[in-house]
Formats: sequence, structure tokens, C-alpha cells
Amino acid sequence: MTSSKMTGPKKLFIKTYGCQMNVYDSERMSEALGGQGYVETDRQEDADMILLNTCHIREKAVEKVYSDLGRLRKFKDVKPDLKIGVAGCVAQAEGGEIMRRQPLVDLVVGPQSYHRLPEMEAQTQKGQKALDTDFPEEDKFEHLKARPKAKRAPSAFLTVQEGCDKFCAFCVVPYTRGAEVSRPVDRILTEARDLVERGVREITLLGQNVNAYHGAGPDGSDYTLAKLIWDLDKVDGLERIRFTTSHPNDMTDDLIEAHGTCAKLMPYLHLPVQSGSDRILKRMNRSHTAESYLRLIERIREARPDIVMSGDFIVGFPEETEEDFQATMDLVEEVKYGYAYSFKYSTRPGTPAAERPLVDAAAADDRLQRLQGLITHHQRAIQDAMVGRTVGVLFEKPGRMDGQMVGKSDHLHAVHVKDCSAAIGEVRPVRIVSAGTNSLAGELIL
Repeated sequence: MTSSKMTGPKKLFIKTYGCQMNVYDSERMSEALGGQGYVETDRQEDADMILLNTCHIREKAVEKVYSDLGRLRKFKDVKPDLKIGVAGCVAQAEGGEIMRRQPLVDLVVGPQSYHRLPEMEAQTQKGQKALDTDFPEEDKFEHLKARPKAKRAPSAFLTVQEGCDKFCAFCVVPYTRGAEVSRPVDRILTEARDLVERGVREITLLGQNVNAYHGAGPDGSDYTLAKLIWDLDKVDGLERIRFTTSHPNDMTDDLIEAHGTCAKLMPYLHLPVQSGSDRILKRMNRSHTAESYLRLIERIREARPDIVMSGDFIVGFPEETEEDFQATMDLVEEVKYGYAYSFKYSTRPGTPAAERPLVDAAAADDRLQRLQGLITHHQRAIQDAMVGRTVGVLFEKPGRMDGQMVGKSDHLHAVHVKDCSAAIGEVRPVRIVSAGTNSLAGELIL
């Protein structure tokens, strides 16, 4: 039998499901375990700990996690000392049930408790199971100490707000992430400056309902997201600011104004509406109407005419009729989204909508295809309209061809440039020469 004695650093493999906040959380979990001697690996078979950082939003999320756990058994058979953990929203929702159904799991940690991972890992090394799905009073971000200043990619996420108080009828977030909590301004600014020192040029501010941000300012005053953005605007070396995900009811006047006046705030906004039918919006507990949403889009575009809008849609919500669906199509036709994410409704146990009768599956599938066809039409038209324009591009990595560089435009379009002299992390003007299905081709303006 091969000895399990360590001859080098312990290796950590993290599989991240779902949203950008989970990506951020995975980075922080890696940092937390870095203090325990772990370094990341991209090979499961080499790992001494495997963490599944889960998401509860998509259909059959719980079943997918159990299926993935089943596939990990072969690694534990070969390496009995391998530690397996489940983190994130499925961990929060399922708790100890995960360990009961899958005894190979050593550790279960909810999204508000991952700062306790070092202590939990130490517990597993003693042969004990570790479970923590509390909503602790302490600030998890303050308890996380970063590893030595590693170089970062030019673009990074930064969580500023967690949880949601909206209680949309289809959503589990209030139950898995808890009530809305905003981080203090000074801690966000400290983390932002640290990211810039490590090579970051673009920061995306994250929150389940990010534009409801109301963190404490340095003077004790209550900050809005717009006020936070203006403080970040003063950070030397930070060139771009974005934020996601927003709720229409929290799109404040000062935030709309910031889109028109803050040069570092990019002309892109993800503002989910979910449906164009007032009847369905009421059933969803969205607390806005299609008309109020459209008038809000008008105000945003008056402040920033070149802004590209993004949205979320659910089709086949319980009791949705063809007339309700047509109202969604009409709204999409009016807004003309540059990006949009659309899904067929799936039941989330414990949510109010879970008790309601489902729409016929074939009808829901048909509606989703029609909606996605219209969204794709507008997305392609907006990309085609970029041809001939000059945009700023933050270059992020080499392309697949020799001399090619790839980056993101101000509007979040992927842009590739041949024979590019720009370095990773530079923002350079690029003239767009052609538009493809998923990206734009450009020429560097020297």
C-alpha cells in the first residue's frame, strides 16, 4: 500500500458551479486553505482535497451534486486520505443530509461560513466529519487572510453585497444566502487596491442584489452603490468598473447618473426583468411592472446612450399563458438586449411557486426556443452595429493564433486582434472590422 505521507504541498481541486459570486467564493476558499499548506491543482486525481462549490439555482442542482460525488468515489478508493467537501448553496440547503446520503463526504460548509474552512479541514485530518451551515455574526471576509501577493488576471470579481430580501416566488437565494448584508466601504476599497497591486485593471462588483448595496462609509454614513463606485473611481490603476446582478426596484437616481458621468463605469448593465407580463410579474412577486421597467430603461439610455443591456427571463412560469409569453416577446422586441439569459421554469422546493401547477412542458420548450431566437437576433444585430466603431479593449490573454490577443470591449464583447502589440492588462483602442457569432474582430489603433 502506498504511503500517504506528504512530501510536498497539499493539493486542492475546486469545482465551481453557477454564478460569478461562486467564482469569487472559490478564490477565497482557496486562499483560506492556502494557509493550511494547500496549492490548487486542475487534476482531481492529484488532489488531497476536492471541494464542490455548488449552486442551487439551476434545474436538478441537488441531483447533479450527488451524481458528481458518486464519480469521486474512485479517487477516494485509490487515496483513502483524500478529503471531499461540499460548499455553497446546495450545502446550505441540504446540510447533514449530504453526509448521510454520501458517507464519503468529509466536510459540508455553507456560503456564509467558508472562512471557517481551516478549522474544519483540521477537524477532518483527525478523522472527524465537519459541518457548518450557520449564518455567523462575524464578517467572513475579515477572517480571510490572503496568501502572499500572487499576480492576478486583469479582470476580477469583488463581492460587496450578499443575500436578498426580495423573495421572488421562484428563487431560493433568500433561503441559502440569507438576508441582504453589505460590506463596509473601507474593506471593499482595501481589497480593490490589493487587487490592483496584483495586476487587476477591471473589477466587477458582485451581489445577489448588488444595487441594493448600503454599506457603512468611513464616516459611518450609509453608502449607496453609486457612492461606492465614485470612491472606487479614485483608485489609481483601476481602469474599469462593472456590477451585477441588479433589481429594477433598486436602480436609484444616483446610480443612473453615475452611468452617464463616471468614465470608469462601463456601458453595460445586467438588469433582469424575468417576464413581460404584469400578471406573471405579480405572481413572481417581482414588485414592478413591464411598463415601469421599460421607462427605467429609457432613463438609463438617456444617461448613457451607448449602453448595452442584458437581462434574465423565465418562460413557462406556473400559469403562464400564450398571451403572457407574447408580452415577454414584445418587451424583448422593445428593449433589444445585447445579451440575455433565458431559462425554462423549474421547481425549487420550498419556494412559493413550487406549489403551483406547471405549464405543459412541450409548450414551455417551444416558448423558450422562440424567445432565444429573438434574443439571438437582437444580440447579433448589436454586434454587427459595432463594425466600424472604435472601442476600448482590455487585453486578457493570447489568442489561438500566433500574435493574436483576446480581450473584452467596454460593452463586454469578446474581441480578438491579430498581430497585436498590446500587453496583457492594457486597455487599448481597437477598430472593429467584423462581427462573428460570439466575438468581434478588430485592428489595434497605434
